[in-house]
Amino acid sequence: MTSPRVLLKAWNLKPKKHLGQNFLLNPSTAEAIASRANLSPDDVVLEIGAGLGALTIPVARIVKKIYALEKDPQMVELLKTQILVNRISNCEIVQGDILKIDLHTFAELAAGKIIVVGNLPYNISSQILVKLIQSRHAVQRAIVMLQKELARRISAQPGIKEYGRISAMLRYCADIRIVANVKASTFYPPPKIDSQVLEIRFKSTSVYGEHDEAMLFKVIKAAFGNRRKTLKNALIASELSLTPQTALQSLGSAGIDPSRRAETLDSSEFVSLQISLKKAIKRDKRK
Repeated sequence: MTSPRVLLKAWNLKPKKHLGQNFLLNPSTAEAIASRANLSPDDVVLEIGAGLGALTIPVARIVKKIYALEKDPQMVELLKTQILVNRISNCEIVQGDILKIDLHTFAELAAGKIIVVGNLPYNISSQILVKLIQSRHAVQRAIVMLQKELARRISAQPGIKEYGRISAMLRYCADIRIVANVKASTFYPPPKIDSQVLEIRFKSTSVYGEHDEAMLFKVIKAAFGNRRKTLKNALIASELSLTPQTALQSLGSAGIDPSRRAETLDSSEFVSLQISLKKAIKRDKRK
């Protein structure tokens, strides 16, 4: 593969910082990621931010079909050329914004769940992860590269400082494993922080029994909205509009000490709290 510097210069292009464009310099890095992702010839993949095709090309050589999503129209033209030069025939390039595209469309085209891969732009990584969670009925798993600081937060366990809203949402519906570590020097231009590749494998949430997922995510957001506060005070201060009595009663019914903080709760406890809150809110409305 031609060096990103050489390619961009030939096309009179520069990396766009606002789009989080950092391009892999060494083809072997992308090949290693594709290899460790456990892809198969039956898989249909959606790649987020295909860029110059560094990951697109090795992935395409393994899977049945890859949809290469790229937001930058100038990059799309360059990418088309790279796909042709490398004689890739199972890649369809799609110009668009991942935050505005319906992932279920690709699942319908694939007649089954898709696999998402990509080097996620730092400034919208959290938004993309929330979208993947909400679209997981169309997505089997995701192999995503993130700046290491964010990757640490996402894969954090309850009880440690890094554990937050996104990690709580992911722990509820997915298993996470580290696929690879990637040095900042491997990119052009180099970001300030090293990167980490994570596999997010979505799983059934039936183990939690009957619950309201949409409300659960609101409860998690409320709990972490004021993470320095105790759970009781965080819930009262949130957009859930709870009275102190309702918050206390719900926490008690869920078997959760009101003085605990959000980062100490695991998925089962958040679900229990959601169920208790829903019952309490219904009771309040009947009064």
